[in-house]
Amino acid sequence: MLAILGLIVGIVLGIVLQPAVPSVLQPYLPIAIVAAMDALFGGARAYLERTFSDKVFVVSFFSNVLIAAVIVWVGDLIGVGAQLSTAVVVVLGIRIFTNAAAIRRVLVHA
Repeated sequence: MLAILGLIVGIVLGIVLQPAVPSVLQPYLPIAIVAAMDALFGGARAYLERTFSDKVFVVSFFSNVLIAAVIVWVGDLIGVGAQLSTAVVVVLGIRIFTNAAAIRRVLVHA
């Protein structure tokens, strides 16, 4: 319940305050969001499978975001940022859909 309350408070604060993202960080924001979504879906799957650990979730959440951002940053440094961004989104997208399918199987037994 506390997590849902935190999510609601975060969404409301984001809507009310409308924080500005510095232009230097804007290329990394979509990648960070996809990486965070991967961690969230993985956490939801682990919760439904009764293997959830809050420590693992927090470490997974922040490490996913950091690793994805570093991959894109290195790609920008060597001139292939767009290609590595696409690769990160594809890999994390596959993981998100895999976790979503597992969640669906647990919820509807199909």
